[in-house]
Amino acid sequence: MSDIFNLTPEDAQLLLAAGVHLGSKNKVVNMESYIHATRPDGVNIINISKTWEKIVLAARVIAAVPNAADVVAISARIYGQRAVLKFASHTGATAIAGRFTPGSFTNYNTRSFKEPRLIVVTDTRLDAQAIKESSYVNIPVIALCDVDSPVEYVDVAIPCNNRSKNAVGLVWWLISREVLRLKGVLPDRQTQWNVMPDLYFYRDPEEPETTTVTEEEPAEEFVAEVAAATEEWDAAAAVDASGDWAATDDWASESAPVAPTPATAA
Repeated sequence: MSDIFNLTPEDAQLLLAAGVHLGSKNKVVNMESYIHATRPDGVNIINISKTWEKIVLAARVIAAVPNAADVVAISARIYGQRAVLKFASHTGATAIAGRFTPGSFTNYNTRSFKEPRLIVVTDTRLDAQAIKESSYVNIPVIALCDVDSPVEYVDVAIPCNNRSKNAVGLVWWLISREVLRLKGVLPDRQTQWNVMPDLYFYRDPEEPETTTVTEEEPAEEFVAEVAAATEEWDAAAAVDASGDWAATDDWASESAPVAPTPATAA
């Protein structure tokens, strides 16, 4: 691979900050080559340099498809549903977020029938139906795989933590950015993409937004109204203190209701 595709320190910091390198405690034989080390608590550490190599390879495969709509991004895992929608929006691919309808790739009578040239899945376990159907019709598969993920029928496995919302969102963001670079949307590799990685992160709809409310200065008209009301209130209070009731009417006698006289019995 050319030196221009090498992992930069900035991207390495992003991968480490999002926890992409934190794999599962279990592992399968086919993913052992991507494990850098194992922590004392049993967590397998993924080699992020190999993760980056597979991200670049996946982007080159996606960019090679003539029609971008023939690439289908799939995620049954809730952490990846927003990511695949953003990936489809930025690259022109087709997204399937949520439950995959059986027969979408094999039964032409299905309303959601598609004939993609390539599929990209978030989890090989939750998206097993899509991978199985793609094997029937010879569709290449790119998958985000943890160290314990089955890789049967997977052509390009991207080793990463696919159980974390930050890790999943960041990997999809990196793939999108590399695809845009290869297609020439981003002029060179030094140009920063104006889309932030957290746009691909899953956001809980019940989580309150942490926004800081700044106190706005009151308008001049409102200040004038408050000052006038204060002066009026002070004048009324001065009259009450002096006991000058000559100019006032006997409001108590006028407003007090008169009790009706009860009728006398005959």
